[in-house]
Amino acid sequence: MRDQVAFVFPGQGSQKAGMGAALAAAFPAARRVFEAADEALGESLSRLCFDGPDEQLALTANTQPAILTCSIAAWTVVREELGVTPHVCLGHSLGEFSALVAAGALDFSDAVKLVRLRGQAMQEAVPAGLGAMAAIVGLEPEQVEALCVEAGTADAQVSVANENGGGQLVVAGHAQAVARLVALAKAARARAIPLQVSAPFHCSLMQPAAERVAAALEQLTIHPLRVPVIANVDAEPNEDPARVKDLLVRQITGRVRWDASVRKAVHMGTTRCLELGHGKVLSGLIKRIVAALPASAVSLSAVGSPEDIDVLKVEAR
Repeated sequence: MRDQVAFVFPGQGSQKAGMGAALAAAFPAARRVFEAADEALGESLSRLCFDGPDEQLALTANTQPAILTCSIAAWTVVREELGVTPHVCLGHSLGEFSALVAAGALDFSDAVKLVRLRGQAMQEAVPAGLGAMAAIVGLEPEQVEALCVEAGTADAQVSVANENGGGQLVVAGHAQAVARLVALAKAARARAIPLQVSAPFHCSLMQPAAERVAAALEQLTIHPLRVPVIANVDAEPNEDPARVKDLLVRQITGRVRWDASVRKAVHMGTTRCLELGHGKVLSGLIKRIVAALPASAVSLSAVGSPEDIDVLKVEAR
């Protein structure tokens, strides 16, 4: 491909039983990634991805390694079958770990164990029912920021968690503060949709999880990056391995600046995005952020994923 390609990696929420099964069956390279994940975790993550059940796959401690493994399986196939290399990588929340594996900063076996711990830590950071998240559509970021201040109290805070682009923001925090913000947003004639999540991600309530991940990261080696990775917390490309740990820790309590990250990739010369993993959520967001930027997905759903590779082969000629 002559394009300047950005590899983008999805985060939590894209999981579904059957993910990765077709690609692993069609490509030995993908199958080896799933086998490596099973060995690293000492259990059959591959069976959970391929067969479910969905309720087990939806547990955060399972979801995070499952999504990372599917993304790296897709990346491995694209690299080996097409020889495509990116000029930059970026990932949405959890997807930043996949981006760092693709950039060479993290070993896959280290990453899959790390995100298993991250998922457990995030789930355990807040007692069930204490936190909540909601998507807000139809308000400017400054308006949502103001509503966060209005809805919050000394004992119950809410803040912007995700700047997803296309007019969508996500807020997170104490459940009662999120409920107040939802009511205020609806009164302002915006769409406000409570999200079915297991914990309030990317807010100050995740500080205990950030501390656990920081301790785990201290035991890992960060390798030189082959390409820059745009970090979620500042939407800036990073090529310094010494900064990776801090950026990953800050990401847990900080907002995901996806809109700004995509725009940064365009500013860096990106002419095409490939979404590597299960589903097409990020491709849809990218098209809403920069309509002229081509974005396609290498899906690992149970249907059609080998065909995704075939289409890319034709496009690569």
